Amino acid sequence: MTIRADVTVLGAGVNGMSTAYELCKRGRSVVLVDKVVMGAGASGSCDDMILLQSKKPGILLEMAFRSLELFRDLEKELPCDIEFDTRGGTILIETPEELAVMEDFVASQNRHGLAVEIVDARRIRELHPHVTDRVIASTYSARDSQVNPMLLMKGFFLGATAKGLTFLRRSRPESLSPRNGRWEIKLSTGETLETGSVVNAAGAWANEICGLLGLEFPIAPRKGQVLVTEQLPPLGATNVWSAQYIVSKLRPAGVPAPGAAPWMSGPEEARKAADFGLGFAFTGTHSGNYLIGSTRENAGFDKTTVPEALGLLARQVIHYFPVMKDVHFIRTFAGLRPSTPDGMPVIGEVPGFPGFFMAAGHEGDGIALSPITGRVTADLVEGRKPEFSLESFRPERFLEGQGDLDEAASG
Repeated sequence: MTIRADVTVLGAGVNGMSTAYELCKRGRSVVLVDKVVMGAGASGSCDDMILLQSKKPGILLEMAFRSLELFRDLEKELPCDIEFDTRGGTILIETPEELAVMEDFVASQNRHGLAVEIVDARRIRELHPHVTDRVIASTYSARDSQVNPMLLMKGFFLGATAKGLTFLRRSRPESLSPRNGRWEIKLSTGETLETGSVVNAAGAWANEICGLLGLEFPIAPRKGQVLVTEQLPPLGATNVWSAQYIVSKLRPAGVPAPGAAPWMSGPEEARKAADFGLGFAFTGTHSGNYLIGSTRENAGFDKTTVPEALGLLARQVIHYFPVMKDVHFIRTFAGLRPSTPDGMPVIGEVPGFPGFFMAAGHEGDGIALSPITGRVTADLVEGRKPEFSLESFRPERFLEGQGDLDEAASG
């Protein structure tokens, strides 16, 4: 059977769903294809945070501001509740060295439009009465928010379906060929798609799609393991992160390495924490469960959870919030973030392959940037100028030395 459409979107994660929804809103006929089901990748195996404070000043922060505006519209526009909430966020600071770096970072963010401040120990304990006495200060921003990723994808899906979306589950492309200004896609389920444009939004698996064209993008999986608690009463006013991973990323020299964390038993545990890329995130869901993360591991496509890593996450949250020692953890999960070497997503039309677009590689920013990613990708597909310069995201930055792309596309 042959299915014809204006656009085919490959990947039913949050950015594929957002792009499909935006295109359907604009009256385009869209086919969405996923090799499993909606949200089977990173978008269904992550926490719910829209953390502006983690963004370095620049294009990602600017796009996050715009996404936050769009989330407020989507909350009213989509046909189901997406549990969007703006509780604010705090990043806990334990040492004078962390404080010095975070003061500089906060000043830079304020200069670029993010209202964030350093609050003292008294104020952080007003926000979080259960926090450890080791915390000497914290950042605070009222704009940090959250959304339920599964409900967000459900909203995009229901909204797009009402406008004519065709969704092909458990189907994957086996060939992808340009044909007379359009694209022909043969699927594993036997269907053939004839489509004007293709959007590769397959997340950590995006490079598999590119391989059908003889291309290779360095979009690689980065595993994150997460603990989930039983339902609890609210433990504080905001969602929480630690300064340590931000500090070490901003200025690795002269600040404590992961081994300096006071809750670690010694150098061997510090080494294991570093190997797992341990960070701290503590977010409360609408249902009352808390999500505790996470790791940042280069483990290929292995999605198994590791007791050793989960034990470190548990010890870490008990360090920051001693009350957690009496709480039950009811499940664990791991997701594969689609990462790139420069930390920037790949968004744009691939040179030499007219009508083939990338929208992947967001790593931990996929949920936060999904509304604006869908909008700018739809603009590119329609030949419109996006509201942001996408220079930093150009696919061609990774394509040097991969041969004559025009000749490859002419087949």
